[in-house]
Amino acid sequence: MNVTHDRVRQQIVNILRAWDMAEDLVQTTAEAMVETDLLGVDSHGISMLMTYEARKREGKLNVTAKPKIIRETPAMALIDGQAGLGHPVSVFAMNLAIDKALKIGVAGVGVRNSHHFGATGVYARIASKQGVIGMVTSATRGITMVPTRGKIPVLGTNPIAFSAPAKRNRPFTLDMATTTSAANKVKVYDLNNKKLPEGWVIDGAGNTVLDPAQARQMMNDGSKSGGITPLGGSEVMASYKGYGLAMMAHILGGTLNGGSFSPIREKTQGDKDPDNIGHFFLAIDPKAFRGEGEFENDLDEVIDILHATPPLDPSKPVLVAGDPEAAERERRLKSGIPIPEKLDMQIREICERSGAQYCLT
Repeated sequence: MNVTHDRVRQQIVNILRAWDMAEDLVQTTAEAMVETDLLGVDSHGISMLMTYEARKREGKLNVTAKPKIIRETPAMALIDGQAGLGHPVSVFAMNLAIDKALKIGVAGVGVRNSHHFGATGVYARIASKQGVIGMVTSATRGITMVPTRGKIPVLGTNPIAFSAPAKRNRPFTLDMATTTSAANKVKVYDLNNKKLPEGWVIDGAGNTVLDPAQARQMMNDGSKSGGITPLGGSEVMASYKGYGLAMMAHILGGTLNGGSFSPIREKTQGDKDPDNIGHFFLAIDPKAFRGEGEFENDLDEVIDILHATPPLDPSKPVLVAGDPEAAERERRLKSGIPIPEKLDMQIREICERSGAQYCLT
């Protein structure tokens, strides 16, 4: 079924309130989550509520936590997420980086002791909407990526997003996992009873896994054999670059800020220790480098040239990063957000357990 974005937002709000999250954090989190679904990133929006509920039940997630600045200069800050959900601390961190960049040109804000924060591009877009270039990276909780020439997973899907403002065109926005697919997209394929594409997931012998339920079980059962391939798939040099991008994202998102490295955390943390996920937010004011509007005008020319490139298929024009998400957002604002039957059942179950009002239908 398709559900209006307002109703999806209200469902998220109902559940977060039932979990006793503070109202300001509820609104920030719900807005980030529904925006994720509007952009078509079904793997990171309302479908994450089951995971959040499990982390809360395990004592690893403190939904009432509020971000706290623990180190700060005019050009940087380090924020403790205090084991709360990643959405509120990430919105706070990106806006803080923007405020600092507008004063001095460039600023970076790191976060540690956070949790899953949804789609990385949501936060990069906050910057470009305010006329600032934004870049976001993050470490991850899961251990899903099999490194180039490896047999067992070591890294997560450590994402990277970048968004730059133009004047006439929509912002250039790149939002990507550093694996062939984000781990939670495997979940989406399972929810929709669809086979996985070739090369996304491999077993311990290097064979492709097409059954999403089998892939999820393999990645979650602790077998430490097989997983998602790096960006670039099975081709060695291509996947080596994807693997390197994942490491870069972890270094900035995790190591720089004191966030944990998943294989080490799995061996050392207690049953109720938080995941300690780290994020990184960079903001650059174009006016620090160029005259007023010069950057945006030049970026418009670049985007126009790319859009004007003769396509192989006239019915499928050349795309620029951010175009598919923008088109999907427009479509879903009109027709609603798709909620698979399996997901709807799981949301109903969360509502029953938490006492939240169910409102998707």
